[in-house]
Amino acid sequence: MESPLLVAALVAIGLYALFLGGLALAGRGSDARALARLVPDCLVLARGLLGDREVPARCKAALVGLVVYLASPIDLVPDFLPVIGVLDDAILVALTLRWIVRAAGPDLVRRHWRGTARGLQLVLRLTYRPGG
Repeated sequence: MESPLLVAALVAIGLYALFLGGLALAGRGSDARALARLVPDCLVLARGLLGDREVPARCKAALVGLVVYLASPIDLVPDFLPVIGVLDDAILVALTLRWIVRAAGPDLVRRHWRGTARGLQLVLRLTYRPGG
């Protein structure tokens, strides 16, 4: 018997792959590549921020809390629900990253970003507004 968590993960991966494929077919291959690498690049970013002494402790605590929430089987919206099941996770990641970028500054994010320039541009556009 299949685990509901495994089925949910496979559905989410399948939908993500379809979305990326749609971007590629629409002639937006660079966007598709940047989005495909975004999650792994954000994990590397989180690891770098956690190890940086210049990052405030409250930001590190938020990152640890986010990782615990994402790893937890208990969610606000169950992951087995197609599309909306992972939406709460995505929103929480975006809000946490936005708060960290505003608290620690975009320069720390730039320093620890190991992904593509397009991915960094996307992360900063979603999380950082000077003076805002």
